[in-house]
Amino acid sequence: MTTTAPTTAETAADVPTLGHWIDGALVAGTSGSTAPVFDPALGVATKNVALASQEEIDRAIASAKAAFPAWRDLSITKRQQIMFRFRELVNERKGELAEIVTSEHGKVLSDALGEIQRGLEVLELATGFPHLIKGEFSQQVSTGVDVFSTKSPLGVVGVISPFNFPVMVPMWFFPVAIAVGNTVVLKPSEKDPSASLFLAELFQEAGLPDGVFTVLQGDKLAVDGLLNSPDVQAISFVGSTPIAKYIYETAAKNGKRVQALGGAKNHMLVLPDADLDLVADSAINAGFGSAGERCMAISVLVAVGDVADRVIPLITERMKTLKVGDGRRSCDMGPLVTKVHRDKVASYIDVAIEDGADVVVDGRGIEVDGAADGFWLGPTLIDRVPTSSRVYTEEIFGPVLSVVRVETFEDGVELINSGAFGNGTAIFTNDGGAARRFQNEIEVGMIGINVPIPVPVAYYSFGGFKDSIFGDSKAYGTQGFHFFTREKAITQRWSDPSHGGINLGFPQA
Repeated sequence: MTTTAPTTAETAADVPTLGHWIDGALVAGTSGSTAPVFDPALGVATKNVALASQEEIDRAIASAKAAFPAWRDLSITKRQQIMFRFRELVNERKGELAEIVTSEHGKVLSDALGEIQRGLEVLELATGFPHLIKGEFSQQVSTGVDVFSTKSPLGVVGVISPFNFPVMVPMWFFPVAIAVGNTVVLKPSEKDPSASLFLAELFQEAGLPDGVFTVLQGDKLAVDGLLNSPDVQAISFVGSTPIAKYIYETAAKNGKRVQALGGAKNHMLVLPDADLDLVADSAINAGFGSAGERCMAISVLVAVGDVADRVIPLITERMKTLKVGDGRRSCDMGPLVTKVHRDKVASYIDVAIEDGADVVVDGRGIEVDGAADGFWLGPTLIDRVPTSSRVYTEEIFGPVLSVVRVETFEDGVELINSGAFGNGTAIFTNDGGAARRFQNEIEVGMIGINVPIPVPVAYYSFGGFKDSIFGDSKAYGTQGFHFFTREKAITQRWSDPSHGGINLGFPQA
């Protein structure tokens, strides 16, 4: 889910440089190391972002650590009021926030607004945190003895976020973490860092004390700083599988809690009885939305029997109507995030040809409503993709939809289950029995039945199986509240003449 980071040699000249948010204020970077931030629709760097030095990393973590005791001890009522106010500010200014996302990521404005709305769902869940962190109480477990439990925050927690959802993914984690009393250091992607700074300013306006929410810009040095700091108690990450595995292993070795969500290769199994107009619409929406830069994008359509011959014409007909261009111009699909990533995704089309697949629609060289230097690649459809091809086995993370043909339902299930990933999947059918069997037999964490992108609502949890997740906790939902708290069990007895005197054994009654 991540691409190669720009090097300092690529830093743009004569543009502003974004810094960090530490102790409730913007702080200019002092390391002298920066990376360019591009407007993907224009193909030019519009700003630089500072890459933190070790000194800045230590300062950010120290600020969060210093803020923790007072924030932890602030009343639930006051913390809840701040969360409610923050929710209102994000909602009121989501138009501005969407423009920031589009200017650095490239996704169309409507998609950016959709991302913010999904983040707001988690924030709204977080406002109800008092109910979700209540402990339990048992009276008179022994004579005059009561036992009860409390849920306490961890301390400083780190969030490492990918480029593809610069608002939604951080908001999967930090609203819950902060609401229950932790302080957060967020390390956003260096490709689109501005949204995090905007959120920090809104949080301050909502009344959040300085140091509770910190934005640390940076690259691998900043990531490793969070992973290795003894003051950081937990790490939440979303990104590619190799990096997720590295995050998990390094953080766990250092005794931290870890939820590390990795990559995906999401399949859509289509049975012969499915509504093929619905299938075609869903394949377009789930395959090409956000230029395919989604961990929940459908990248493989698994067609049973003769489905491929019937549905491919419907998909190609719809693809002709898609308008690719600048996300601020009412287009359907925007550019990819960087030139490096665009070129990598486009290279898979050549791989498909070499491997004997049929390129039905080639997205290279299309006409776009945008600047000539934008990072463009149009929707691409490839049929008869061999399952041995890298086009099938690797996460492409772009607007490339593959079609794999199988003979039976069983073949489709076996194909999906044999993959390395287990993030999301979908089945399209009008057979309730087949759908029920699919949801039972498939080894994937998030399942859609006639729903192509089955991202759970906030009061459930997001996460997959196998190489799509490392750690035993998924994002948000009740699992999020469990991840960001730890339980204390308290056994109490007040002075009572009947306590029984000296007894070296366990209480019996």
